[in-house]
Amino acid sequence: MNILKFFTAGSVDDGKSTLIGRLLYDTDSILADQLEALQRSNRKNDDGTIDLAILTDGLRAEREQGITIDVAYKYFQTSKRKFIIADTPGHIQYTRNMVTGASTANLAIILIDARNGVVEQTIRHSYLVSLLGIKHIVVCVNKMDMVAYSETVFNAIIEKYKALAENLKLQNVNYIPVSALKGDNIVQSSAQMDWYEGESLLHFLEQVDTDGIEQASPARMPVQWVIRPQTDQLHDYRGYAGRVLSGSFKVNDKVTILPSGNSTTISKIEFFEDHLQEAHAGQSVIIHLNDDVDVSRGDTLVHSSALPSETRAIAADLCWMDTRSLDPSLTYFIQHNSKITRCKIDEVVYKVDINTLEKHAADEFKLNDIGRVVLKTADPLAFDLYHENRATGSAILIDGRTNLTVGALMFREAI
Repeated sequence: MNILKFFTAGSVDDGKSTLIGRLLYDTDSILADQLEALQRSNRKNDDGTIDLAILTDGLRAEREQGITIDVAYKYFQTSKRKFIIADTPGHIQYTRNMVTGASTANLAIILIDARNGVVEQTIRHSYLVSLLGIKHIVVCVNKMDMVAYSETVFNAIIEKYKALAENLKLQNVNYIPVSALKGDNIVQSSAQMDWYEGESLLHFLEQVDTDGIEQASPARMPVQWVIRPQTDQLHDYRGYAGRVLSGSFKVNDKVTILPSGNSTTISKIEFFEDHLQEAHAGQSVIIHLNDDVDVSRGDTLVHSSALPSETRAIAADLCWMDTRSLDPSLTYFIQHNSKITRCKIDEVVYKVDINTLEKHAADEFKLNDIGRVVLKTADPLAFDLYHENRATGSAILIDGRTNLTVGALMFREAI
């Protein structure tokens, strides 16, 4: 049973937490003690029903203000699939939280209040979805009960969003009219909107295929650990452990080790106590090589027929996540999968106004700022461009003084 990771985004009070709560409630995914606490809660909707947003509003400030601040992860499953949901905040001051929650998602749910239509925050969230390269998008026009389940209102919102999606080059966009409060088109199809001929949100999430993207990408596996027991029983054992980030490796495939550039072939693939003929994206395996070549933690095994870029100068989109501004005079660390090296920001190319999508010249980056920078690394990095392979086209920036993550990077060009 495969896993779908998705996140919700929308303006304040669009109903993100309520939608997730409805999914959990209507699929019987709430534990008995959670349900009891929910029923005892004094937070009720105007019609006296339980406020399902409580299920994801974990912080006291969230419950008091009725907003999402931190990223809340929820897990549930049906007979067809397992799901990991990231409920991300809509406020502009929590942009870094949204980027964090969305960075590993396969699908985005963008909520639009049927009463308000496409607003400034919708544009901002859609831009972030485009920036993060998410290939599947569901636009849920929520609160349809507040507009008398009007097909005309729904169609008008769709037409306006389609223009935005075209501008941002968003693909695979689906539109569903819902009422998270009433449960219309969340798990079951709604009798209130017989004009809508599509499927419910849950049915769509159960059916959407996101596996093909990682499988179709070139084979990449960063080495996380070199296994050398050197015992009497395993005297000659040498294996390279890691998670296959994209593509697949087969026994006898010719592979190249980067950054050294040495090539060899795969002799054996271990998965726990089993021997595999092929390892796919998402599997953590141990790969054995036919030749005794130099491989260390931080190196990357790639299929020799599809080599990535390798350079010390990279143009990348940067989302700044620290309260202290970016300081180009400092040396930072960049962590690209299991490889860590020093780097400096050589140039701030531009900063994006994520409300208007305009690009401006800038000489500084502050908390939640997003834009394009050029960075130079101490050691060469082997990477793919982010739009071609999210798994190997991204990295994090670390402040060496605090050892805290201060930025998220998406590689756009090798220089």
